[in-house]
Amino acid sequence: MRASMQGESPGGDRSGLPVGETDDPVVSPALLLRRDANAAPVGVNAVTHSLDGGRTEASERTRLVAELEDRLRFETLLSDLSARFINLPVDDVDKEIEAALGRIAEFLHLDRSTLFQLSEDESTLVVTHCWAAPGFVSANGLIPRDLVPWGLAKALKGETIVFSSLEELPEEAARDKATFRQIGPKANVTFPLTAGGGSVFGALAFGKITEERVWPEDLVQRLQLVAQILANALLRKRSEQKLRQALAEIKQLKERLHQENVYLRQEASLLHGHDNVIGQSPAIQKALAQVEQVAPTDATVLLLGETGVGKELMAAALHNLSQRRERTMVKVNCAALPAALVESELFGRERGAYTGALSKQIGRFELAHHSTIFLDEVGDLPPEVQVKLLRVLQEGQLEHLGSPRPIQVDVRVVAATNRDLARLAREGRFREDLFYRLNVFPITVPPLRERRQDIPLLVWAFVEEFSKALGKNIRAIAKEGMEALEAYGWPGNVRELRNVIERAMITSTGPTLRVAMPGAADSTAARSMAMEDVERDHILHTLELTRWRIRGADGAAEMLCLKPTTLEARMAKHGIQRPGK
Repeated sequence: MRASMQGESPGGDRSGLPVGETDDPVVSPALLLRRDANAAPVGVNAVTHSLDGGRTEASERTRLVAELEDRLRFETLLSDLSARFINLPVDDVDKEIEAALGRIAEFLHLDRSTLFQLSEDESTLVVTHCWAAPGFVSANGLIPRDLVPWGLAKALKGETIVFSSLEELPEEAARDKATFRQIGPKANVTFPLTAGGGSVFGALAFGKITEERVWPEDLVQRLQLVAQILANALLRKRSEQKLRQALAEIKQLKERLHQENVYLRQEASLLHGHDNVIGQSPAIQKALAQVEQVAPTDATVLLLGETGVGKELMAAALHNLSQRRERTMVKVNCAALPAALVESELFGRERGAYTGALSKQIGRFELAHHSTIFLDEVGDLPPEVQVKLLRVLQEGQLEHLGSPRPIQVDVRVVAATNRDLARLAREGRFREDLFYRLNVFPITVPPLRERRQDIPLLVWAFVEEFSKALGKNIRAIAKEGMEALEAYGWPGNVRELRNVIERAMITSTGPTLRVAMPGAADSTAARSMAMEDVERDHILHTLELTRWRIRGADGAAEMLCLKPTTLEARMAKHGIQRPGK
């Protein structure tokens, strides 16, 4: 026997029958599935001229009936396989191909069935699907061209390769023969897998690894149908994958176009290298330029501006640019100190200075020796404390509460207020001489509504801050959301903006930040309009704006036109407590 291409019949018909004995309409089809390759063909003459005619004819009929039943089962198998691939979801194609290879190989008692697909450069066959009988190793990985050069060349030409024995392979297939001797097969039929226009994209092989076998022509033709069924399924899968890829590219393009209507993430750059001071607007640049001018000196600086504009950040920038930056800046919120303790907190006390003073305590000014002290809300200092602060500014001296001994300190004072100290001085509610001492170098920190172009930078800075804490990855903000942020009045300024972004980061679930503006109806639940709930929300919002300062000018009680005690009573009624308590 020798290798041949599909359609060739050297020395006789592909069914294995001798020439002249293939016209029997019963015997010839039945031999399609004859599993004994060495069995001698049986024709009508052999049956009718048998010495024991009756018994031989009965035996032959039994054999033919069995072979016809096998043929019918094989035809049924092929029909079932064809039906399975009709309207099969592309995600199930690979699994169904594996199952089909196994069913056919098991039915025909083959050792292995393998489907290859060509690499893009057509230099390598890639095993994509394989079935192997128990005891045999499945083919896998890559088969380079130099291992089967003759076979790959034939497959690329769209030719079917059939050999029942390695001896049938031609001389030019010597390299292929050597490969087959090492890894098999000894008998094989290989079909090209073709796409539209006849281009080859792979091959389907059926083989016997350890023994030879005959491949009848009708069997080859039916296996060719199997190859076409699998090729069509793979082509449909490839087409679907290309369609999906095209749809994905279209989606990406739409998203890219959509990005023209959103604000993408920007790196919040720090202007002039001042830590945490973010902005590029002329208003903030002017304030930072003043910071750079006065920072190298020891002049007292008064930071003016509304609540939440970032006066503390400006004070930190002043200190970090000064010659005192090696020591820690001491911060004091004058409005948060109890009136009875503010003097001892600032200037220190001696043991026994008052009831409960069980030990000596140094004050904040002594802690800030050779450094900077930041007096936030300095307008809330009691008059008696204002006198002592004036002495420190004029003479650099202070006295502990309960001791007349002066203590010399070297402190740079940076004060801040959201109140009109000049008006308070004219009205006699703040010492005029202290005001002039504090007002040596005033810097007005602009409110957020005067630096709206900085809002995107600030937003992304807060997004970056909360992303690390919350483990979220926000990549965009809807245009309408950013426009709403820029249009809002921001009575609470940067602090209020930070709170809004923190809430949005908590409630947003996707890569796009969804912002609920202050006062807007919640998007997930209807807001209660009950009087108690409205009052509670209003008190909470006012407390947040005043940084939970209840008493004093510009405190929550003053803003709500309530007595401090009345506000505290309503807070207790609604269960409102300062955060951290």
